[in-house]
Amino acid sequence: MRQVAVVMIKMIKELLREKVALFWIIAWPILWVLMACVIFTRGLPEDVVQYARGSSTICMMTFALMIAGMTSIPGSIADDRERGLLSKLKSMPIRPWKDITGRILGLLVFSALAVILVALVGYACGARFSFTFVKIGQSFGFFLLILLTSAGIGMLVGTFIKNVQGAIMTGVGISVVTAAISGVMSPYSSLPPWLQQLARVYPISSANSSVLYLLANGEEAAGYNPLMGGRIALTMILSVAIFIVGIIIYSKLCWRRE
Repeated sequence: MRQVAVVMIKMIKELLREKVALFWIIAWPILWVLMACVIFTRGLPEDVVQYARGSSTICMMTFALMIAGMTSIPGSIADDRERGLLSKLKSMPIRPWKDITGRILGLLVFSALAVILVALVGYACGARFSFTFVKIGQSFGFFLLILLTSAGIGMLVGTFIKNVQGAIMTGVGISVVTAAISGVMSPYSSLPPWLQQLARVYPISSANSSVLYLLANGEEAAGYNPLMGGRIALTMILSVAIFIVGIIIYSKLCWRRE
């Protein structure tokens, strides 16, 4: 476990030192929360505005997790590759799962910090949520699925994009585009029918809709009932599948001994 802890601490320190990571993962979602609470929700009825701000805050918490997994993981992998650290690790008696576990735990700690800060800013700006302890626990599970999906995509990006800047910007591009077209950064009801179908299947957007349904204003906030039928099972299966594929590809290609 010492090797796992070393990798985890290394990743947390790298993220805290990296200004680009701090901007995209923490500052950018907070900026959008401020704009949503101060500008975009002005003029709404008083009994609606607090839940509208809550919905915007939840979506930006999701986006923070997306951008964290899809940029910090590939950036870290590419940086280790460029500095020759990955080659050194492959020559040592270190198993890939320990490296992966350390990276994921580091991502989890840093992402938790980002999500908490976004939630606090949203609450300070008037965002309110409808919650019970059960709903909080369920929402935590959906946020974890978002992080796993994002980390899986991030490992795929880090495996195939060798350059650090290219890996980070590719992750940013994927997170921004997919958030825009899947209902994370826009209301589900405003999407065309074919994108609504994508939003129901894409595990990040469906998990985000589940949190909106639980903590915001039910179906009015989510646009549909994401907890109905087998949708939860589909979200879980796809999230875990993307994460496992990312792990397998990263382990097979990045840890392949020449």
